[in-house]
Amino acid sequence: MATEAAAIEARTEPSVEHFETIVIGGGQAGLAVGYYLKRRGRPFVILDANERIGGSWRTRTWESLRLFTPARYDGLPGSPFPAPGWSYPTARETADYLEAYAARFELPVRTAAKVDRLTKDGDRFVVECNESRLEAENVVVATGFYGTPSMPDFAPELDPRIVQMHSSAYRDPSQLQPGGVLLVGAGNSGADIAMELSATHRTWLSGRDKGQVPIRIESRRARIVLPVLWFIASHVLTVKTPLGRKVRPHVVANGAPRIRVQTDDLDAAGVERVPKTVEVRNGLPVLEDGRVMDVANVVWCTGFRPNFSWIEVPVFGEASEPLHERGVAAERGLYFVGLDFLYAFTSENVGGVGRDARHVARQIAKRKRDDA
Repeated sequence: MATEAAAIEARTEPSVEHFETIVIGGGQAGLAVGYYLKRRGRPFVILDANERIGGSWRTRTWESLRLFTPARYDGLPGSPFPAPGWSYPTARETADYLEAYAARFELPVRTAAKVDRLTKDGDRFVVECNESRLEAENVVVATGFYGTPSMPDFAPELDPRIVQMHSSAYRDPSQLQPGGVLLVGAGNSGADIAMELSATHRTWLSGRDKGQVPIRIESRRARIVLPVLWFIASHVLTVKTPLGRKVRPHVVANGAPRIRVQTDDLDAAGVERVPKTVEVRNGLPVLEDGRVMDVANVVWCTGFRPNFSWIEVPVFGEASEPLHERGVAAERGLYFVGLDFLYAFTSENVGGVGRDARHVARQIAKRKRDDA
């Protein structure tokens, strides 16, 4: 009987797979790490929670979204973006590019592989994923900074007759009902969506003005200025320069200025700028100046907050931000790639993540040599 019970228990235990490196996240950051690990001949697997590679670009963006950088700056290592250099790819084109990239370099990506927990057992990391247990010497967290949509605590107090959604759930104007729209959050997402909705709805854009870049990014002048700005964002605004260290906290906390939409565009489209939304009263949103907004729709363009609650390894500071030096965490064998301003202003960009990925892959290979 004891032998039979042991056999039954063994059958019910989760299977265990062993890897040298597990990369968590199959977006641009994870794929770039995979590219460099493969070039160095290191074995690894990439786990992606989405059903398809590039899934976040398909499911968490609106249909009209285009990148803020031209295609010439949107390529991952070893493969330029397949579009005219000064065109601005759509989210769907970006997703298709990532999927083709993984296929071209035969990267071992497992889709629909949501990681539930990361712990450490002795000198090995343990990844719990889809009721399976995976163990590895190294883990690269490439899930990005924007894990969970951020909405104010008073959002549930809105009248149920008001259609409300986070910008990550917005796809196109057909999701909204007739009547006015309040977009809460005046950054790039809010401004972009406001321009689209203003054609069919009276539109208000609520929040502090974050400023705008000094040029129109799709103008001929931009073709002269953008290479200079890209160089500055990649090589001057880094954690190694005094200016970069000064700018980084503001970028991480407040986001970037408006890039595509300028104040003149909002004015011409009839988008009304209003103060910050601070509460809900009698089911309606209320502005900082006390004005009550009787609108039919609210889109929360309030960004995301990091969600690393599944990582049960002590590598976080007081603000729950991962502690690392250029992606290398204090916990030996743990790495981060794809975070906002991880090393440079461009670290989160599709075309900027490659340098950080190369550095992390180099550190993983070096660790293997040192341990040999």
